[in-house]
Amino acid sequence: MALFFDAQWFDAQLAARGLTRRVLAAAAGMSEADLALAYKDQRELSADEVGIFAEILGVSPAEIARQAGISTPVPGAGPEDRIAALEKRVAALEAELARLKR
Repeated sequence: MALFFDAQWFDAQLAARGLTRRVLAAAAGMSEADLALAYKDQRELSADEVGIFAEILGVSPAEIARQAGISTPVPGAGPEDRIAALEKRVAALEAELARLKR
């Protein structure tokens, strides 16, 4: 298990998919500042954020938790939690698209 957030690993995963930290943050409903704090080990990812990162990067939530240095197990989300997380992601992505169109 990684003891710290492995920024190099996350950046390599993003680059392999042609994505940026900004996109990762927006998809997870995080500000870029919050993501920067996670990258600097000053903020831990929530279970929802772990799940979203896993989907975006095409790896398991356990791998995200390991690379993020999270010491506690990541619980599985029930259907209601999953729907709420997806709605949050859609809203964040719509906001990002609106910002880009300006």
